[in-house]
Amino acid sequence: MEMKTDLYINGEWVKGNGTLAVHNPSTGAVIAEIQTAGEAECEAAVAAAHAAFPSWSKTSPRVRSEMLRKAFEIMTAESDHIARLISMENGKVLSDAKGEVAYAAEFFRWFAEEAVRTPGDFRHSPSGDKRILVTHQPIGVSLLITPWNFPAAMATRKIGPAIAAGCTMILKAAGETPLTALWIIDILHRVGVPKGVVNFIMPTETGPMINKLMHDPRVRNLSFTGSTEVGRMLIKQSADLVLRTSMELGGNAPFVVLDDANIDEAVAGAMIAKMRNGGAACTAANRFIVAKKVADEFTTKLAAAMGALKVADGLTEGAQLGASVSMKERNKIAELVDAAVAAGAKVHVGATTPAGEGAFYPATVITVDKKNPILAQEVFGPVAPIVTFDTDEEAIALANDTEYGLISYIYSSDLKRAIRTAEALEAGMVAINRGVISDPAAPFGGVKQSGLGREGGFAGIHEFLETKYIGVEI
Repeated sequence: MEMKTDLYINGEWVKGNGTLAVHNPSTGAVIAEIQTAGEAECEAAVAAAHAAFPSWSKTSPRVRSEMLRKAFEIMTAESDHIARLISMENGKVLSDAKGEVAYAAEFFRWFAEEAVRTPGDFRHSPSGDKRILVTHQPIGVSLLITPWNFPAAMATRKIGPAIAAGCTMILKAAGETPLTALWIIDILHRVGVPKGVVNFIMPTETGPMINKLMHDPRVRNLSFTGSTEVGRMLIKQSADLVLRTSMELGGNAPFVVLDDANIDEAVAGAMIAKMRNGGAACTAANRFIVAKKVADEFTTKLAAAMGALKVADGLTEGAQLGASVSMKERNKIAELVDAAVAAGAKVHVGATTPAGEGAFYPATVITVDKKNPILAQEVFGPVAPIVTFDTDEEAIALANDTEYGLISYIYSSDLKRAIRTAEALEAGMVAINRGVISDPAAPFGGVKQSGLGREGGFAGIHEFLETKYIGVEI
């Protein structure tokens, strides 16, 4: 298939005001030059989405459902091509990329089903004087902003419910990984999504242009996935027009290993929770909080498993750990590890920045004390800092000692103990004896400064719907 590099506005592939180079982080080579959007292109996208909304919002749920189902089928059929593209522009290994495509496609299938099942309510009021009718209506033009770490899944997780709800949208993808998003936009074009419903822009001055779009009264909703720092700024900007927002922000996930855990199972789960996507995930295990009784065994086995990973270009056969998305991101990881070692961390494996081309960093295991600065940072890479504890209460306090609250992991052979611990953890999601729980059918989101709202599950479509109450005289 031809790689799309143009903007997509009002159902047409159009040129912009310049170009942006997309690089392969494994080699530094330029993959493609994509079109960028200036003020005129961004205005055209808003105008198209606004004009399309009245008719699209009245389209039958079944029509929207069938479009999403067809998009799922095409995406599944083209999964190998999309996975290679993800690996090329993101750096992740091909096995991770294939897993992402399958996960991403499921959002189209899930919301194809949810489109026709949006619940309402009809009942007597307690006083008996009227009927209470509650319905849901599409909120309107939605601005979708996605990150580079899951360029397919973060796009479909927003586009799917927006289409299902009857909203029109403007997608702004990350500058590092726009080609995957463009492929998904092309799929929607091929399934016949009407003009103006889906638009794609890549602003040259991202911050100022996003701010301007958020202050356009035609835009009624913002769905953002990215860092907490940027999320805070967008929430402040959204206040001026009381813009509806949903935010999936940063994480600092604790991986708690209680003293009765099966250590082999815990290490296997840790390898998934930490190394999925090379550690570049807001759900990645970020702080390993391990009971002193089992800490030596866990550390030794985790270091062995991490050290055995094959580091290579993501498209290389047998590669298990690819490159970071850019040298800038790789260097951030290295700086955090260097600072941790300077503060007294003990290195068990890794922790050395490799020479040569490519944004590579080795799988790293370090043990730290409770005051080490790395425990307060979201390390978006293959680094596992381990800290120990004596009591369950101490483990819970360590786990909750963060401004974030996206996901937590617990390993224990006692389910009652694990659930008791899960209920005490300040997180929107908790995985018990599992290294991954993300599922399109489950609500994804966090508490504290990890975000607002939920994506996926029954809740996902409601981020694009307004609730309306109608009182009916009887």
